[in-house]
Amino acid sequence: MKSTILIVDDNEDIRFTLNEVCSFGGYAVLEASTGKMGVDVCKKMEPDLILLDYHMPNWDGLKTTKEIRKFNDKTPIIILTVDERQEVANMFLHAGATDFALKPFRAPDLLSRIRINLKIGRLTANQESVFVEKGINQGTLMSIKNFLLQQGTARTINEIQEELPIAYQTVHRYLNYLEGKGEVEIICHYGKKGRPKNLYKLV
Repeated sequence: MKSTILIVDDNEDIRFTLNEVCSFGGYAVLEASTGKMGVDVCKKMEPDLILLDYHMPNWDGLKTTKEIRKFNDKTPIIILTVDERQEVANMFLHAGATDFALKPFRAPDLLSRIRINLKIGRLTANQESVFVEKGINQGTLMSIKNFLLQQGTARTINEIQEELPIAYQTVHRYLNYLEGKGEVEIICHYGKKGRPKNLYKLV
């Protein structure tokens, strides 16, 4: 059965392009031209993933993300934006977004992000809320799992926190949480010098 992607963007040309890309990737597509319409479609149709534009009139991407997360805390939301600032990324992650695609996007890159986020969405489909445990936010959790999923080899905490970036202590706490749930494997690497390093990868 095809996964369904909801495209929310006020620009008709961009919606057309995104529709073509998603259809080429083998996905069913729903469209909405406003944030409010996107929320209504999401409630009725329950898409598997949402592509959401940041800059829209009335309800922008942030407002729309917050409204969706009031009733749906599982469906992956990829934000489409030209804004590369880290504070914008942090703002969206805190609101519940799971990933970002910078405009202008390349079709192969976007399809790769869609595939990864759909897989992450399936991995976390049984989580009961955005806060899966006290102090554990699903947005942050999915960001870390997303990064690990894209890696060909196990990674250190330093490598993870430098790439995302999330504070070292936060990454360590979330990895311990995932390791306790059996979703992450810890590999002890012994180098030629110094103390052994812990490497982490998704099971």
